[in-house]
Amino acid sequence: MEFDLIARHFTRATPGAVLGVGDDCALLAPTPGMQLAVSSDMLLEGRHFSPQDSPAGIGHKSLAVNLSDLAAMGATPRWATLSIALPEADDAWLTAFARGFFRMADLHGIELVGGDTTRGALTISITVIGEVPPDQALRRDGAQPGDDVWVSGTIGSAALALAYRQGRLFMEQVDAARVLPALYLPTPRVELGITLRGVASSAIDISDGLLADLGHILERSQVGATLEFAALPTLPAAQAYLHEKVARDCVLAGGDDYELCFTAPAEQRDAVAAAAQSAGVAVTRIGRITAEPGLSVIDADGQRLPFDKAGYDHFAA
Repeated sequence: MEFDLIARHFTRATPGAVLGVGDDCALLAPTPGMQLAVSSDMLLEGRHFSPQDSPAGIGHKSLAVNLSDLAAMGATPRWATLSIALPEADDAWLTAFARGFFRMADLHGIELVGGDTTRGALTISITVIGEVPPDQALRRDGAQPGDDVWVSGTIGSAALALAYRQGRLFMEQVDAARVLPALYLPTPRVELGITLRGVASSAIDISDGLLADLGHILERSQVGATLEFAALPTLPAAQAYLHEKVARDCVLAGGDDYELCFTAPAEQRDAVAAAAQSAGVAVTRIGRITAEPGLSVIDADGQRLPFDKAGYDHFAA
């Protein structure tokens, strides 16, 4: 049963691997001279997605969130493994899940080379492997005082969508329809991460919220930052709700954006703009790195905005 399931849904040609699905291990041959970037993420039903969510969307998101980690390192995706626990072997569900998974895989040239299946509560665990030239990986420990702080795309939409779905924030249906795709179908910024090699001084993907994830850069780099709330890029559909605290918290501390937050020296602004244009992704300068430790957010009048939640806590109730 298990091997038939794997053969039906997850076995495809893997020309970029020496040996793919079907043996005890995959055999991989990295490009000579390249370093490997490896990351794993786990998604649990009821925690990271709802039982009512589309299986194709779950397949898309499960790989996208892993690819976002490669993007944050400036790595080129190569291979992935997939381990999945299922309450039962549901062919229709798996067909749709695989469709969403492989659509994302094909978009970024990543091959599924192994994994595992078992019976249990629906849990998806993926490991991705990418390549990056030596000394060109984007890291969290390179931010310097005076650097600009940037984000890609727009932020807060996924958290706003979740708040709407949970009944914590009222939104007009037309506005909710514009933010919901960010929650279900995130876009990993792989191309942008690659074009930022040699330009950005540090980077991270926004999975747990802007303040929490930027905080990891500040901690590793031993610096602080000041952000301008008015500069934070949000969808027009979200802007009418930012007078509400729950909406502001979604922008500052909401997870599931999977945009890149990165820093770069001020003299690299033209290079950042060129990298963004090459990747076809909008980027916005939202603040600067300071020598003094700590993270502050200021309003249009230069006054500090209070915030009591930094980001998503995986072990909170």
